[in-house]
Amino acid sequence: MSKKDLDEKKIDGAVEAAGEIEEAAEEKISKWNGRRIKYGSMFYIIIILVIAIVVVINVMANMLAKRSPLKIDISPDNRYDISEESINVLKALNKDVDITVTSTRDYFDSLSAYRENYYAQNYGVPSDIPYEMIPEILDKYSIYAQQGSGSINVKYVNMDVDPDIINKYKEKYNGDIGSGSIIVSSGDRVRVISPTEVTDMLAYDENALRNQELIFNFAGESMITAAIKGVTDDNLVRVAFANTMNGASLYDAQFYQNAAVTFEKELLTKNGYDCTDIDIATDELSSEDYDLVVVFAPSVDFTEDIIQKLSNFLYNGGKYGKNMIYTPDLSKSGLTNIDGLLADWSIKVEDNYIFDEENAILRNDLIKVDVNDTESVGELPNDKLPIIAEDTRELSQINKKNDDIVKEVLKSFDTSYTVEITGKSKELGEKESRPVVMLSRKERSEEFKLVASELLVIGSPLMTGSTYIQQNSTFNNANVLINIINNMTGKESGVVIPDKSLQSSFIAPTTKQARNIRIIVMWVIPFIIAAVGVFVLLRRRNK
Repeated sequence: MSKKDLDEKKIDGAVEAAGEIEEAAEEKISKWNGRRIKYGSMFYIIIILVIAIVVVINVMANMLAKRSPLKIDISPDNRYDISEESINVLKALNKDVDITVTSTRDYFDSLSAYRENYYAQNYGVPSDIPYEMIPEILDKYSIYAQQGSGSINVKYVNMDVDPDIINKYKEKYNGDIGSGSIIVSSGDRVRVISPTEVTDMLAYDENALRNQELIFNFAGESMITAAIKGVTDDNLVRVAFANTMNGASLYDAQFYQNAAVTFEKELLTKNGYDCTDIDIATDELSSEDYDLVVVFAPSVDFTEDIIQKLSNFLYNGGKYGKNMIYTPDLSKSGLTNIDGLLADWSIKVEDNYIFDEENAILRNDLIKVDVNDTESVGELPNDKLPIIAEDTRELSQINKKNDDIVKEVLKSFDTSYTVEITGKSKELGEKESRPVVMLSRKERSEEFKLVASELLVIGSPLMTGSTYIQQNSTFNNANVLINIINNMTGKESGVVIPDKSLQSSFIAPTTKQARNIRIIVMWVIPFIIAAVGVFVLLRRRNK
């Protein structure tokens, strides 16, 4: 083989080898491109899936929140929850309600700081006063109401910036509306929770304070729910609450102030009754303006004119349909004109007290009583709780020749006895059950329908004290009394919402902390997961 042929052969071999190398390179490039396309596509698909999952989670969370609020509450007292009673009221709404707070939302944080500093300086007790509960609960009111046919719209207005924004409410509300108020309105009805009442939504437990502990009871939920019921109730009962007589207090304020105020504000107003304070001597008691009159523990006898005013109200020109609640002063007897009015309804307040050593709490004048007329009381949420009567007067029925229908609604147990009204030392009579609450009814037929007025007499004015009414998970007084009054007035079932006791030691997120937790759970954590996925894909891609 010549040199020329040899050189050509070498060249052909080199070309062939180069071709093989080129083919191998192309094959490798092709595989690499396929791998890049494969992992690149997976990368973008996973990114899209992660984003889609985050969006779906947020949409589902919003949908679920409209049906049942998502809660982040790890406090032992469940302070940011609302009760089933309030939830049922909100679900049953058939009207639109506006709740206007005359302050910014941040106002409640500053109110907490101010009150915490106050208690620290004046009592030397470290405290947590979570007024931020109020806007948090208002948010839940708005959400739960979406499950009914009505709605609740909450807004915050700054009166310092725009003081005229509340003028539309002043046309329907006679009282003052100040900064820090909560205005609840529906149609022409307006209820206002004043700044003082807002502050008092968190009231400290005096007994705990004596032990250098600061434990608060939260009454905000019951106040707000009552205001909502007050502006939406189709069967509004208007109450004339006799607080004065000729300008002077009707009752002995030293002994009965707490019970009278609790009866009016905590029991009646919070259960949707529209209460107005009146002077029983000078104010008109018109059947057009009122449906119920309350006479609470009068310390002096009424004049004949006042008695006639009460009688005319109940008789209502023969139409009846009006009612009265009376409770006696525990120490007064010989109120001739008042006794005569009660006698006309076949009821007498005896000059003695009911004691019971076997069914007593701490003292034999602090006694348990029982339901005698279940029709008047109705169904109770928990009929095992005790009903307490403190220093109760015995009631009795006068047998008169009239058509009064008299019921002994609550009675003492058959182990009870009576003692004289002065000194409480002399025992009277044998041991037997005795009436504590009585109901008398006058009725007649009018154009094929029955019309009636009723008089309810409660032997113990102290039954309505704050201890027995507000501690409604311990005592049955609130549920029993409001049921009796509802049945008497024809009002729909009331809602007794217990105040919430806030523990002084807890782990619970504030509003800002809850917002941060929500951001972390819904956005930060998914983003971190996505970032880790991207990192892993890039590592694998570059191998």
